[in-house]
Amino acid sequence: MTEHPIEIHMFPCLSDNYGFLVHDPQSQQTATFDTPESTTIEEALTTKGWELTHIFNTHHHYDHAGGNLELKEKTNCLILGSSLDQKRIPGIDVTLEDQQIFHFGSHKIHCHHTPGHTTGHMVYHFAEQSLAFVGDTLFAMGCGRVFEGTPEQMWSSLETLMAWPDETVLYCAHEYTQSNAQFAISIEPDNPALQERKYQVDAMRANNENTVPTNLGLEKLTNPFLRPDSEEIRTNLDMANASMVEVFTEIRKRKDNF
Repeated sequence: MTEHPIEIHMFPCLSDNYGFLVHDPQSQQTATFDTPESTTIEEALTTKGWELTHIFNTHHHYDHAGGNLELKEKTNCLILGSSLDQKRIPGIDVTLEDQQIFHFGSHKIHCHHTPGHTTGHMVYHFAEQSLAFVGDTLFAMGCGRVFEGTPEQMWSSLETLMAWPDETVLYCAHEYTQSNAQFAISIEPDNPALQERKYQVDAMRANNENTVPTNLGLEKLTNPFLRPDSEEIRTNLDMANASMVEVFTEIRKRKDNF
């Protein structure tokens, strides 16, 4: 662990997005990971007494990059994102490559290209702090729709995340957990970890509590998109001998139509 731990402030944006501010007390740098709603981000900055220095975009969709230009105009912050999205991320200043390490204050951000949801999607991994901002690549008990990439790309991207330590805290961009749990239980109803988690999530949402962040170990136990090797899922999909990608593709297809 570094001597000066980063501070994270999470808050709701739009109808079901989350905003994330990351502050390095040593350098006084502050980053927002995506810009779903500029006014809400500005309010959060004021509340914390932080000044915005960086925007890290996970991808180009409006609910992730829509506040870029307004925030840049007001703060003169630096906008960073995947080199593959150079023409689609508004106001981008610095392009990042797959597996590049970016120094944010005294901290290292490992940048990973995770195509699938979009072709230029990127996630940001603070490996030393065991936390990551994963945009729409992974949700609590879910994953992003495959809009621009292929199922093969999306599965490969999820494998990138699955290689991290189980204790890695995952900051997902949306509050989709309750509906994701309903789908997960439909294809793996006898998973005891999933049964318990669904109960907990239903109780949390009844109290209007956030279910984000999650952690990788819990996702491996309960997220069907990380479980194409599950015998129960394979049996229920009648895909006992299919490849991991084939099972993942079928799970994604069924969730799209759930």
